[in-house]
Amino acid sequence: MPKTGQRRDSKHRILHTGESIRANGKYQFKYIVNGKPKFLYSWRLTPTDPLPAGKQPCLSLRELEAEIGRDMASRLDPACSNMTVSELVARYLKTKTGVRSSTREGYKYLTNLLAKEEFSTRNIHAVKTSDAKLFLIKLQSDGRGSSTIKSVRGILRPAFQMAVDDDILVKNPFGFELAGIIYNTEKTRLAITRQQMYQFLKFVHDDCVYWKYYEAFYILFHTGMRISEFCGLTLKDLDMENRVIDINHQLQKVYSGNYEILPTKTNAGTRKLPMTDDVYQMFKSIIDSRPTDLPEVMVKGYVGFLFRDKAGMPEVALHWKHRFQYAVKRYNEIFKVQMPPISPHVCRHTYCSNQAKARMNPKTLQYLMGHSDISVTMNVYTHLGLDDAKDEIVRLEELNAARKELEKTNREEILDIRMFRKV
Repeated sequence: MPKTGQRRDSKHRILHTGESIRANGKYQFKYIVNGKPKFLYSWRLTPTDPLPAGKQPCLSLRELEAEIGRDMASRLDPACSNMTVSELVARYLKTKTGVRSSTREGYKYLTNLLAKEEFSTRNIHAVKTSDAKLFLIKLQSDGRGSSTIKSVRGILRPAFQMAVDDDILVKNPFGFELAGIIYNTEKTRLAITRQQMYQFLKFVHDDCVYWKYYEAFYILFHTGMRISEFCGLTLKDLDMENRVIDINHQLQKVYSGNYEILPTKTNAGTRKLPMTDDVYQMFKSIIDSRPTDLPEVMVKGYVGFLFRDKAGMPEVALHWKHRFQYAVKRYNEIFKVQMPPISPHVCRHTYCSNQAKARMNPKTLQYLMGHSDISVTMNVYTHLGLDDAKDEIVRLEELNAARKELEKTNREEILDIRMFRKV
């Protein structure tokens, strides 16, 4: 005989704990997650039950319970079973507090990009590793650059890892290496040769259009400053008496159009650079010819920027990027031997390469460049080419020859002393 008080449905079947039947005939299962009640519903109790006429096909209540049981057994959170990719990314970005405004603008761009993709509407439980790979491949086939795809993966991978850490998922579908999935479309920004640098600077110096940018171009080639550091320089940051450049901040203009004064890219980026005589003269010329009829606009407490536009606002990286592009274009229209693309970052890389070729101590160069990791600086040394290797071999051969000559001279002197020694 069945126990009294047990719940039964209209077919006299015993209902399990948490199961019940509503007045309209729909079955219900109640369970608890983190102290809060959750419910499952179905028109059928078991898989063999017929579906009532006019009702949409659905899993039976017992099948739904089995799924919940598997989730609970694997410690997954069934309350998040319907979360989409876009909802997961939004949840992840809420945890990213204290980021720079430029970084937050980048997040907005990436979320807007994702919102246009069907992939963002998928249930996170349904995303497999192959789905993740195919999505990134689709982005590239749609014309997205590899840098953009890396950024997209840069928020999807940690977002899905957060879901794993929160016991929502068992595996991160984006936990694969990107190499071999997409091809690299980024243009490598290489240093130009010392001869190319001399030719370009001479052209700018003599040109009737770009001569006014000669001092700035020269400084960028001979200090290795980041362009955001250069744009952020104020009169106060230049100690002309002791010939020192104080780099302690950078200036950027974000997508919203606002100007931002930010700390240097890394802690190592905060540094003091000594001025060579040439660099000193360039800064002196810039200061002497600095317009006095433009307003001194203050940005986040900083005033006295070296370069300003017609409205008195400080010039930013984009101004100098365009000036280099146009100057190179004009150069290539005049000369048969073409100049490769030059940007402010190419100037920085060229400076670093020139110092490495001059055999500057790597730790000294690391400080001057503001690199937080010596491996970044050492990569410049590993990029030296065949001509550099030949020069180094010649230098070592000359050094060995000089050493052998010195040893030969010392031996002859010893023999001479012995010949005249009193017996």
